[in-house]
Amino acid sequence: MVKHYYKEDFVEMPDKVKAALTDQELEISGPKGTLKREFSHPKLKLFLEKDRVGIRIEKPRKKDHGLFGTWFAHVKNMVRGVTEGFEYKMKIVYSHFPMKTTVKKDLFYIENFLGESSPRKAKIVGESKVNISGDEVTITGIDKEGVGQTAANIELATYIKGYDPRVFQDGIYIVSKGR
Repeated sequence: MVKHYYKEDFVEMPDKVKAALTDQELEISGPKGTLKREFSHPKLKLFLEKDRVGIRIEKPRKKDHGLFGTWFAHVKNMVRGVTEGFEYKMKIVYSHFPMKTTVKKDLFYIENFLGESSPRKAKIVGESKVNISGDEVTITGIDKEGVGQTAANIELATYIKGYDPRVFQDGIYIVSKGR
C-alpha cells in the first residue's frame, strides 16, 4: 500500500467575505470589492471548505513548499484587501525646483522635476486610487500588488541617474505602507 504524503493549510473567511472557485481562478468578494486571481500548478490545488479556502500540495519537494507559502500569502492578501484595503503614503521632496504633480486617467505626471521641461510619467496599476495633497501622495486600493507597483512606478519615475543621491535628494519616496 502506497502512502501519499501531502500538506494542507486553510485561510479563514471573515464575516461578509465570500469565496468562489472556478477551474483555477479564485474570486473573493467583500465589502470593499472583488478580487480575482488565477492559481495553476500541477502539484498544488485550491479547494473550498465551508467558510475557508484550502491549499493542498501532493508529494511536496523543497521548492514546492515555497510556492505553497506564496499561494497562502496571496489568498490572505486578497482577503485583507476586500475587507480593509491597502494604503501607501509617499512624500514629495525637492530643494530648488518645486514639483507639480497631477493625475490624468491612469498616469501620474511629475512636472518641473529638477527644472526639466518635459514631464515624467508613472503608470497607475489596476484599480489603485492616487490622491495628492500638498507634498503627500496617498495610494489606496484593494489589490496589494497594484498599490505597491503604482508606488514603485512613481518612485522610479523620479530616480536621478549619474548624481550622488546623498546630495541630490529630490524625488518622491515611500514613507509608509499598510493600513
